[in-house]
Amino acid sequence: MASYKKTSLYGTTPNRTPGILDVLDYRPMPFLIDDVKYEIKPQYNYRPDLLASDLYNDPELWWVFKSRNPSVLDDPIFDFVAGVEIYIPSKNTIGRIIGGA
Repeated sequence: MASYKKTSLYGTTPNRTPGILDVLDYRPMPFLIDDVKYEIKPQYNYRPDLLASDLYNDPELWWVFKSRNPSVLDDPIFDFVAGVEIYIPSKNTIGRIIGGA
């Protein structure tokens, strides 16, 4: 049975059959007062992993932007372009959601 880090997109997705990952289980990111509105910069075009690395020191947290902004980022990679405004959750919020990572 495969295991994934808590910070992985697949961290809560069941793996009931060896070698077969179940349907993706997105963890919801709540809308909180400490979220920051952010306009994606050109250096992050199609690269949410780079922004996650810069903000959270963990590129595997790229999925957080999609979970927090589902109506803005339909496709978490190709909708991640300069000029798009998203909300970014705080590091504390992410820690609470993923269990203290």
